[in-house]
Amino acid sequence: MTKRPEEIALMAESGKLLASVFTHLDQLNLIGMSTMQVNDLVDSFIVNELKARPASKGQYGYAYALNSSRNSVVCHGVPSATEILQDGDIVNFDITLEKNGFIADSSKTYLVGEVTASAKRLVQVTYEALWKGIKAVRPGARLGDIGHAIESHARKNGYSVVREYCGHGIGREMHEPPEVLHWGRPRTGLILKEGMVFTIEPMINQGRHDVETEDDGWTVVTIDGKLSAQFEHTVAVTKTGVQVLTLRAGERALA
Repeated sequence: MTKRPEEIALMAESGKLLASVFTHLDQLNLIGMSTMQVNDLVDSFIVNELKARPASKGQYGYAYALNSSRNSVVCHGVPSATEILQDGDIVNFDITLEKNGFIADSSKTYLVGEVTASAKRLVQVTYEALWKGIKAVRPGARLGDIGHAIESHARKNGYSVVREYCGHGIGREMHEPPEVLHWGRPRTGLILKEGMVFTIEPMINQGRHDVETEDDGWTVVTIDGKLSAQFEHTVAVTKTGVQVLTLRAGERALA
């Protein structure tokens, strides 16, 4: 379950490349773009510019380089040429990248044009919840500490945490043990040890935490049609705390 230092170094390389994908996305004017156009740009950038592999392609039969989850879509949204991003949308792009045999996983929710104050607040609180969870990571802490930190922040702000989906160990495989819940009780669950690598990826809803899967078998939506937001990083437990392997340039002050 734990990784050797040289393996974590390779994962950090994958994570740095993946962070550059989001830097590339940050420069786009998303209004009027289809989610398939975004997918194709990401696919090309990973393969041709970064000389890496979009790890989601072919995983569990999935055909694309990213998940695009817009507005009330919680996760696993499938890119489409007919889904056009519009002023006022929020959209999460969840991307995995493999380089030198190791996978990094990260996601970010984007504000498309001018969004409502309530949507902006949801996205901000979700981002804060991610970092609350990250700050709970250290040797000797427990998985329940991470979930409790995330859920406490979400509930304090009037939101709910999706329970059906969670973070996960990651390395040579996209999904490895352990499961990392985004809710829970402190001082419960698996004890964290130096060398563990996993994702933290809270999905926070405006309304109820309940979700359902659409007929395509992939797209997960809020059951009440309200907005959902998500952020994700891949992290490693260090000797003294945590290293964010997918850290983006603008986040260095947070780490």
